Amino acid sequence: MGKNKKSALPVNWLLLGLILSLYVVSFILYPVLSDMVPSHWNIYGQVDGYMAKTYHIVFFPSLILGIYLLMSFAPVIDPKPESYEKFKNVVEAFRTIMVLILSAIYIAATLYALGIQVSVAKVIMPAIGLMLVFLGNYMGKIRHNYTFGIKTPWTLASEEVWNKTHRISGPLWVAAGAVWVLSVFFNEKLGFILSMGSMFAVTIFGVVYSYVVFKKLQNGV
Repeated sequence: MGKNKKSALPVNWLLLGLILSLYVVSFILYPVLSDMVPSHWNIYGQVDGYMAKTYHIVFFPSLILGIYLLMSFAPVIDPKPESYEKFKNVVEAFRTIMVLILSAIYIAATLYALGIQVSVAKVIMPAIGLMLVFLGNYMGKIRHNYTFGIKTPWTLASEEVWNKTHRISGPLWVAAGAVWVLSVFFNEKLGFILSMGSMFAVTIFGVVYSYVVFKKLQNGV
């Protein structure tokens, strides 16, 4: 058998530049931000949580950087690094999407903290929806690994269960993403219920389906 190939994803200097710019702009805006800035919005789109502005400008850009690094080095830390060679382009694209989405959410939240009436929910919903559409569209190409994809005890235990679960779940995640995008046309409460409901439904389906397929394989069906 060949030696497992372990290599991180290529460095994306544009994404790193974007993340660095978030730090720079945040520190420039620091003096004009209130001591406490909004950090959470309820299902009605109303602010119901606050955090210190220092935490805001340090934590969120660092979270984005952390996710970038985690996804970049996933092929190295995963027990099955050879799998990533088969869908590396998908992971690279998803890394880009994650950084862009989280950056957009952070920018929207910062603008709101500056007194600009941006609907953060209207930014989050379609952004996450587009991410889910992308992920669902390419889910069938994600090969058996331990850090990226639908990870249940049964998909991790069987490559066949993994492949079948991802192939059938892909279109469902696309549909859930469409619900998230369309939720912007409803009021905040209804949009939240529909989007979270769709996410919950496809997640539960993946868990149950992988279990059923695993048991059928065990029984030789």
